[in-house]
Amino acid sequence: MKTFVILGIFVVALCLSGCAFIKKETPAPAVVPPEPKTDNAYRTKLKIIGAVEPIYILPMKSAFEARIDTGASISSLDATAIREFERDGEKWVSFEVKNRRSGEVQTFEKPIVRNAKIRRIHQKEHRIIVKLDVSFGGKKFSADFTLANREKFDYQVLIGRNILSGRAIVDTSRSLTLK
Repeated sequence: MKTFVILGIFVVALCLSGCAFIKKETPAPAVVPPEPKTDNAYRTKLKIIGAVEPIYILPMKSAFEARIDTGASISSLDATAIREFERDGEKWVSFEVKNRRSGEVQTFEKPIVRNAKIRRIHQKEHRIIVKLDVSFGGKKFSADFTLANREKFDYQVLIGRNILSGRAIVDTSRSLTLK
């Protein structure tokens, strides 16, 4: 019986001494990731625009409701009576633009910037590109436009990435935010 008592004391002593060596783990302090650095100055310069916005093709006085298309690399304008000609050894084009909503008509003569191949479903199309002065979102600037017959489309002007980049963020749930 003495052996059991000694053995019991030994087990209890061993357990108590083992507890002294058990390291209690304290929870690590929560690591909060730093706030991502954003360039707020850049972000505040960009306007949030909708799927359809007004644009002025200068010197025309009435705005066109334009479809915003982030998938298009270059903007497009509905033009008729497109006629290529040469002036001082350079290729030029004359064309007419009529605002369907206001009835305003303007004839333009512009140097041809280049020709573009436009890929559409099951077809390729060649279009003339000209540089036009526009007013968009309260800013005046020049931008490249392809000239196209857009009479079958609801919108006479399509605004592509060449105008949007660095100027606007598109929220397609909105429309006509720049009035």
